[in-house]
Amino acid sequence: MKKNSGIIRLLPLSLLAWAVSASADGTHEERTDVVEVIGHYENAVGTSDAASQGYITPGLIAARPLQRPGEVLEYVPGMIVTQHSGDGKANQFFLRGMNLDHGTDFATTVAGMPVNMPTHAHGQGYSDLNFLIPELVSRIDYKKGPYFASEGDFSSAGAAHIHYYDALKEGTASLTTGGFGYRRALMMQSRAVGVDGAGGNLLYALELTGNNGPWEHPENFGKQNAVLRYTFGNAAASHSLTAMAYQGRWSATDQIASRAIDAGLVSRFGALDPTDGGESQRYSLSYDYRRTASDREFQLSAYALRYRLQLFSNFTYFMNDPVNGDQFEQADRRSVFGIAPSWLWTGRIGERQSIFKAGLNVRRDNIGTVGLYNTVARQRLSTVREDRVRQTGYAAWAEHSLQWNDWLRSVVGARADFYRATVESDLAANSGDTRDRQVSPKLNLIAGPFEETELFFSWGHGFHSNDARGTTTHVDPSTGAPLSPAPALVRTTGTEIGARTEWIHDLQSSLSLWKLDIASELVFAGDAGTTEASRPSTRHGIEWSNRYRPLSWLLLDADLSLSRARFTQADPATPGEYVPGAIDRVLSLGAAVEELGPWSGMLQMRYFGPRPLIEDNSVRSQSTLLWNLRTTYRIDKGMKLSLDVINLFNRQASDIDYFYESKLASEAAPVSDRHLHPVEPRSLRLTLTASF
Repeated sequence: MKKNSGIIRLLPLSLLAWAVSASADGTHEERTDVVEVIGHYENAVGTSDAASQGYITPGLIAARPLQRPGEVLEYVPGMIVTQHSGDGKANQFFLRGMNLDHGTDFATTVAGMPVNMPTHAHGQGYSDLNFLIPELVSRIDYKKGPYFASEGDFSSAGAAHIHYYDALKEGTASLTTGGFGYRRALMMQSRAVGVDGAGGNLLYALELTGNNGPWEHPENFGKQNAVLRYTFGNAAASHSLTAMAYQGRWSATDQIASRAIDAGLVSRFGALDPTDGGESQRYSLSYDYRRTASDREFQLSAYALRYRLQLFSNFTYFMNDPVNGDQFEQADRRSVFGIAPSWLWTGRIGERQSIFKAGLNVRRDNIGTVGLYNTVARQRLSTVREDRVRQTGYAAWAEHSLQWNDWLRSVVGARADFYRATVESDLAANSGDTRDRQVSPKLNLIAGPFEETELFFSWGHGFHSNDARGTTTHVDPSTGAPLSPAPALVRTTGTEIGARTEWIHDLQSSLSLWKLDIASELVFAGDAGTTEASRPSTRHGIEWSNRYRPLSWLLLDADLSLSRARFTQADPATPGEYVPGAIDRVLSLGAAVEELGPWSGMLQMRYFGPRPLIEDNSVRSQSTLLWNLRTTYRIDKGMKLSLDVINLFNRQASDIDYFYESKLASEAAPVSDRHLHPVEPRSLRLTLTASF
């Protein structure tokens, strides 16, 4: 890699093409600097605007074993991805001292389409990634903190943009078989197809997956998944049209009370309500257009999707209904439409390199049904609440990057978000209209490189939206008690200082110290299986990420994250300053062997530490330490065999822990107890892949 301290080393990768190409009037000097990619991450000096920003390559996705598709987000340093129910349900996420529930405060997109669902039946920001096909992922761009003008709702802790390939180098077909009834078939291929003389590619992928899991009541998870993607154009103007279809159905073993296990009423893999489960469908169509010139770019993204979910859960067993039990159904049916144009201009202000970006975002959710129902064995008994919601978000953002001299660059931006929702509830008192707005300034300063080292300062306001139903609710639909509506948008404020270095040959290392303040926390409410608005909170922590290639065939990754989360206001009803579920320690280690003869493989460890389960910290979860292994043998040029070992050392641990009241059928009164969902025992998965 050529190493110098030219201005171009400070430009993000996404702008490199404009900075190194000559414009028509010759104002841009051509450079030959090369950014080196060390294996699984593109975190080289000069590739980002913040120390905690980075890019994940498909090499990591191919190397690391995955138990579920949503675990691709665990490639984001410091992120933990778990599951507390059936495989068809969205994962539970943890990052930067936050229990993100199913996606609140972490924004995710796939192929340009947002995944987070506002005003969702199960949880605000619900992010179901079961429709993702990991083998199609060409790149994951991740950002942490509210420092980026292009990022809006749900992105206060961070954001990940998952990109799909436009074309494949070769077609592949794979078959996987594994323990506990796991099976998967995947076929994907792309072909060159021209339109009106312009080059084009047609890509398709088909996936079928089934799994029973280790549960006493088999999961019977079945998934059908398809992607059809057509791209055409040239370097100056390109088009992409993507269609996706997904449906899944499953039975679930939800978290269970520890006392039931201790008393021998049920095993760790048993269920207290074997009729829990659900089904989900997602169908989408998206279009992307990009036009580039020597000093400018225009990009347009538009999408439409249909979504449906029926989810049956029972977290408290017989506490609310001693006769029929406490199972409830959460139903969500919606159509989503969105459009996002953006512009980019490069030039100079005097002798200083200048880059200006601006964009608009519009998203509309037409939610035909978002409902909560009391059920028994998936049969409805009564309606707790049923609503129709029309929710629209508008945003305008701008960002200006200026190279002040050879060692200092600034990125100044702002974002304005406008929110509007109409709620039509089955209880008239809870119907209404809501409007809100939020202006969020942003600032990043980048200094260096000094001896192949950069320094960063980042600051910004962000926000997360609350469930639209909460903004119009005046009466508790279950008890009739009066309630105060929640604000539609909740401000967050983040600050970060950091450094990134390549001073040691073949080692990329980054360090960041961060702080995040949230005006209203979201806390898990066990009796309803949802989240509710709570007190303001503050978090701060440190993250250290390293990528090292000591040998041409060996790559080592190490990520450490430490954090502290506390409420900043007292609440007499729940004394204590600890934020339940706030993760404080995450460690990830990986060792990858690449093409050592016909062999390759990866050993990966992840650890997440104990967490407070209630506000006074008197009850804490256990820590979880897991090892996974993938070994691949290339039989010949067109065929390979891979073996994945999930939970290599068969550790008995929890995927997640909660503490709340519940009542077993044999009990006279509710009992406060720890509720857990166990890590699955060791399992093997064997995959045969053929290329054609």
